[in-house]
Amino acid sequence: MKKAFIALFAFFALTMTQVFAYDLEKFSNDATIISAMKLLEQNGEYDVFANLKKNSVKIKFYNLNSYGTVYAANTYDNYGRRVIYINSAYKNAPIEQIACLIAHESCHVARKATLEEETTATQKEAACWAKLKNNSTTYPETKLTKRLDKISNLHLASSQDGNNYIQDKIASSSFYRAQFGI
Repeated sequence: MKKAFIALFAFFALTMTQVFAYDLEKFSNDATIISAMKLLEQNGEYDVFANLKKNSVKIKFYNLNSYGTVYAANTYDNYGRRVIYINSAYKNAPIEQIACLIAHESCHVARKATLEEETTATQKEAACWAKLKNNSTTYPETKLTKRLDKISNLHLASSQDGNNYIQDKIASSSFYRAQFGI
């Protein structure tokens, strides 16, 4: 009886894994992006995929350096389809970091971002970094690493005392103040 229960449990677990498996090539044909998405999938970040799938989003590396310090962007192509561009400057970043950028950008659904949407996206990015970051790994000292560590710390502090430090940080940014008209 015990062996039958274990076999049934194993069968169920394998079946459920297949139910939640995504055809990652529908979102990107880049091996690095697919690896980052596999990491998100393996860590149960199904909400990321629900939004990407719902909006038929494609994800690509793209040179965003001419826009200043831009890690990734959510935009639309000439046919009105959503595209997530990850700055090609981070093509060699650890996949955990690329996964966090994908998680962030997957939260954007409005044509024009709002403070609330940017806050939600940044909280998702921070939560993913806290979950995916391997504490035994030394990450490169890049702007992206520093950003992820900073927002992760803000997210942790917010969860401890109930303040929304991420939203406060975004609302006080001159870039976002101009973008959101606040």
